[in-house]
Amino acid sequence: MNSHTLILGIGNTLLSDEGIGVHVVRYLQTQHPTLPQVRYLDGGTLSFSLAADIEAATQLIVIDAAQWHSPPGTVRQLFNADMDAFLQRPSLSVHEVSLLDLLDISRLTGHCPAQRALIGIQPAKLDWGTQPSPAVAQVIPTAAMMALDLSKTWQTQVQGVL
Repeated sequence: MNSHTLILGIGNTLLSDEGIGVHVVRYLQTQHPTLPQVRYLDGGTLSFSLAADIEAATQLIVIDAAQWHSPPGTVRQLFNADMDAFLQRPSLSVHEVSLLDLLDISRLTGHCPAQRALIGIQPAKLDWGTQPSPAVAQVIPTAAMMALDLSKTWQTQVQGVL
């Protein structure tokens, strides 16, 4: 069984903290460039072309800005059904398609990743700017390590099953 984790960073890097998922993936690409069975992907503002990448993954970790109603830079994780329920809430997304749309496509084809997680970061600002706010920028390493730790945990679980 060929198992791999897709770490998908999403967001618009022209809208300051909205692009945090992409900034975290770029950090991972420079700080941890090659890890077995882990693939990093800059998903930008999402498009239907990402459906194939999601369907090919056994595990999916999405990193994105999320409205937690908490102080800027708050990082939280949601898993599987909790993630799906969170994604069903109405949003003011600037994305072409929603993450929920992409997951629904993978469910319809029978290839939804068995393990899913959202690492969401509370934004401070969502206006024009190519860099995250200081409060959000300082949690980039934290979010990156959360993704790596989760990927390692899932890979260990898969290997234990084999």
